[in-house]
Amino acid sequence: MNSALYVGEVVHHRYHPVGHSLKYRLFWMLIDLDELPVLPSLVFSHNKRNVVSFHDRDHLDGSDTPLRMQVEALLRQAGMEADGGAIRVLCMPRVLGRAFNPISVYFCHRRDGALMAMLYEVHNTFGQRHSYLIPVTDPDARVIRQHCDKRFYVSPFMGMDMTYDFRIVPPGAETAVIVDGGDARGKVISASFTGRRQTLTAPALLGLALRHGFLALRVLGAIHWEALKLWRKGLGLQPRPAPPVDAVTIVVPPKG
Repeated sequence: MNSALYVGEVVHHRYHPVGHSLKYRLFWMLIDLDELPVLPSLVFSHNKRNVVSFHDRDHLDGSDTPLRMQVEALLRQAGMEADGGAIRVLCMPRVLGRAFNPISVYFCHRRDGALMAMLYEVHNTFGQRHSYLIPVTDPDARVIRQHCDKRFYVSPFMGMDMTYDFRIVPPGAETAVIVDGGDARGKVISASFTGRRQTLTAPALLGLALRHGFLALRVLGAIHWEALKLWRKGLGLQPRPAPPVDAVTIVVPPKG
């Protein structure tokens, strides 16, 4: 299978106006959307309750519309040919019925296997989500580097006048998702997940679920605990604007 488990660490560094860091261990799943019917059903289910599960409504437009259909529609909207190539999402699944993904990363391939586009789906703690769709200009690169302007409110401690730089190591023996956020003064924050691949089997998934049984609560708890620390350091709160009218920002890479 192309689907797999990735076990590793999330690391956050804040650079200004105050310095701050955090680190914690967790696991993500790489899910090939075409393999959902054959993933280990003893402990994993698609759109049903189980120890570990993956629900379409946790992503993109929030409906039960199959994610492949949604992603292919976005690719066509961006002027790219959706020819039935693999679509794989790297994210945290529901564990014991709960999930929270600060970011989910979709790898959109052509039928010949070439990486065509990346879709970055960002969630905030206010129940909102927004995505950035960026074509891949160098599918053979070991590290995919992309860039876009910030369009979506994520943290009450970061303004909207920022840009994102993505560095992605496509899933293999290892994977990495690194997002640097900057403003006119320079780098504000760097957030990353790095993980090593494990074969997706029922025993492996059950073991990780038992070890990280309250995964969503841990992530949300860490976010709010670190927010409290930032507030105590004197970092001011930024007003929350309305979310973008369009649920997906289609980014056109610069030419040349």
